[in-house]
Amino acid sequence: MRDANNTDEIKEEIIKVLKTCYDPEIPVDVYELGLIYDIKISEEKNVNITMTLTSPACPVAEALPLEVEEKVEALPLVKDVKVDVTFDPPWSPDKMSEVAKLELGFL
Repeated sequence: MRDANNTDEIKEEIIKVLKTCYDPEIPVDVYELGLIYDIKISEEKNVNITMTLTSPACPVAEALPLEVEEKVEALPLVKDVKVDVTFDPPWSPDKMSEVAKLELGFL
């Protein structure tokens, strides 16, 4: 990892890590699925991630946010991580990236 002193560089590293987190039922990472709504990084390098799940009844409702938190927290330049799960707005396939839509045959 290069010397990431500003929030843009830290955010890039966070996104790389998020792309290693998968919903086990869908072969696409949480970032490309559009499950990550917001990433905020404070000057103290504390990170707040707002994310959703594909549905409130998602079988990985507890495990997936925990995986996101643990993987982001393992980054050397991140001090603390808080993951908030929201269902407002609810997730829908239109939130997926072009990469995810192509992977899942939507394009």
